[in-house]
Amino acid sequence: MRIGVAGVGRIGRFHAETLRGLPAVESVIVADTDQERARLTAAALSVEAADSPDALLAAGLDALVIAAATDAHPDLIVRGLDAGLPVFCEKPVASDIGATQTVLKRAAEAGTPVQIGFQRRFDAGYQAARAAVQSGRLGWLHTVRATTLDPAPPPAAYIATSGGLFRDCGVHDFDAIRWVTGREIVAVYATGANRGADFFRAAGDVDTMSALLTLDDGTLATVSDGRYNGAGYDVRLEVLGSAGSICAGLDDSLPLPSAEPGAAFPAGPPYPQFFARFADAYRAELAAFLGIAAERGPSPCTIEDALAASCVAEACELSRTRRAPVLVEEVRP
Repeated sequence: MRIGVAGVGRIGRFHAETLRGLPAVESVIVADTDQERARLTAAALSVEAADSPDALLAAGLDALVIAAATDAHPDLIVRGLDAGLPVFCEKPVASDIGATQTVLKRAAEAGTPVQIGFQRRFDAGYQAARAAVQSGRLGWLHTVRATTLDPAPPPAAYIATSGGLFRDCGVHDFDAIRWVTGREIVAVYATGANRGADFFRAAGDVDTMSALLTLDDGTLATVSDGRYNGAGYDVRLEVLGSAGSICAGLDDSLPLPSAEPGAAFPAGPPYPQFFARFADAYRAELAAFLGIAAERGPSPCTIEDALAASCVAEACELSRTRRAPVLVEEVRP
């Protein structure tokens, strides 16, 4: 297969390198609005470069991977669909709910598969947690706890266009909670704080957040995300039920040393960033996309899924602003 990658920033370059090593891929061609960055990336990875996204779409592709800036996602998805290409797009689909709805409608009309990049669905730990819930061996769920803590914040320029901590970071937790539990999130109560760099506040964002979620069966979930976890990259999902519990992300690279005397866990070095924590998941995610692109099968992570997680993020941001609980249906189109 000949795969195009639109956008070769940090995640785009990583995807291009991953694709290059997958058996189903014969060639990779990259493009970026910054032509020099595309050229240098192509040279470093021994892949092809296109002069522009237009040239990329005209390069005889079998599928398109989108890792460009968020504001470019809707147009690139639609253009890929118009070209008859299966599309993989990093989250989010768009920067707002209305634009996401527009892309959803266009994808439904095209009937061509679109997969959104929520890599935790392809992580072995998250998959084991989902299987435990589905098997019934945890009993009925009473508590879910999700954590995403970055070791250091992204650059100020990224924060200014990210959409904020709930939309950029928390959305992964919201999707994981929905996917693992099989339930919908119906209400949120969220808050945030700024104790780090001034550029978060300047962008109307927070560097730390907490959210209490209520699922449609009454299960309670908490989400704690932040940009300043100096110990390392910490991503976990704890699922606790009446008959048992399970945790994804509880391994020897967990950056959370025990305070108990004589405790040796965790034994390994902490994860330095998300590439290390989810390397296998990213590879599995793109391999799954190539499979649906070849077979034109159903997407394992749809635009509808992305919309649902984005609605929860919007509700959390509204709750933070109001300092009050918010029903997700208030922001759902």
